[in-house]
Amino acid sequence: MRDRFPLGDKAAKERGPHSFQCQIPNSRLGIKARISKEGSDIMTELFIGIDIAKDTFDISVLPTKEQWSNENNPSGIADTVERLKKLKPAHIVLEATGGLETHLAAALYTAGLLVAIVNPRQVRDFAKAMNILAKTDKIDAGVLALFAEKVRPECRPLPTEEERELKELIVRRNQLIDMRTAESNRKRWVNSEQASHSITVLLETIKQEIESIECEIKNRIKESPVWREKEKLVKSVPGIGEKTAFILIGSLEELGTLNRKKIAKLGGLAPMNDDSGKIKGHRKIIGGRADVRNALYMATLSAIRFNPKIKTFYTRLIKAGKPFKVAMTACMRKLLTILNAIMRDNVPWNCISA
Repeated sequence: MRDRFPLGDKAAKERGPHSFQCQIPNSRLGIKARISKEGSDIMTELFIGIDIAKDTFDISVLPTKEQWSNENNPSGIADTVERLKKLKPAHIVLEATGGLETHLAAALYTAGLLVAIVNPRQVRDFAKAMNILAKTDKIDAGVLALFAEKVRPECRPLPTEEERELKELIVRRNQLIDMRTAESNRKRWVNSEQASHSITVLLETIKQEIESIECEIKNRIKESPVWREKEKLVKSVPGIGEKTAFILIGSLEELGTLNRKKIAKLGGLAPMNDDSGKIKGHRKIIGGRADVRNALYMATLSAIRFNPKIKTFYTRLIKAGKPFKVAMTACMRKLLTILNAIMRDNVPWNCISA
């Protein structure tokens, strides 16, 4: 019978028939031997996904597949933070859920854990691509953990309480403007005098609420030295008015901290390819923050008349045969790039060469 040990390996024979397997570096027993020998030198990265609901949230851990739930209250949040601190995860991912994630994300961030808040649509598309079609809170938490492991989205600093409140005011203002537009459109087709009167009363109420919220936004910016300075720099650009300024301050806090490509993508102004084989599709913008893009559109309409750099750029594009929408999008992107440079260098418009 052939010797099961290599010739000359007397030490292996003395250790017994199973000891030789441990000498294979990547075998199961070999890995166990190294772990027991080296201790913490071989560590497995942990990825956490947290699906948040109004009253509870579900936590999923990869690759251990551990799962648990907790109540979405101060006690549940504190318990979860302590538990996750012991795990020392490489990445934690939460979905943006209309503010329900705020308290937990802030607690995790304060505890020094890496947290990324991602767009729910992006995660849902990822789940479909992974053929995960079922949807429950536990499954969603698992998908978020898998998203954290595979995608590793960028973790940005969380906004302060004052920044969150300012953003909520801006969101509410935008909602009221949408309501005003909807009611104005309804009034055009109403024949009943009573129905028309009802719409008129509601429009007046909406107008007063918009004015009240805009006044509150202005006061908050005025009371903050940092926001006041940002407003001064942004408004130094011809075409940028007061309302565009506070939308940029409240809804695009990354302005001045990212490069031109990333800020254009965040503002929803980065052209995306749509090619397949020999077919070259039209470049189009997609995603980003709609309120920022809408504000920049109105600002650019003014800038192509009163801002010399944007006006010259727009004229050149139109003369080159570019359609109005293409020229406007390019000018919006250029205006955002200029604003980004101004905030980055902390200098006013007349000191920027773009």
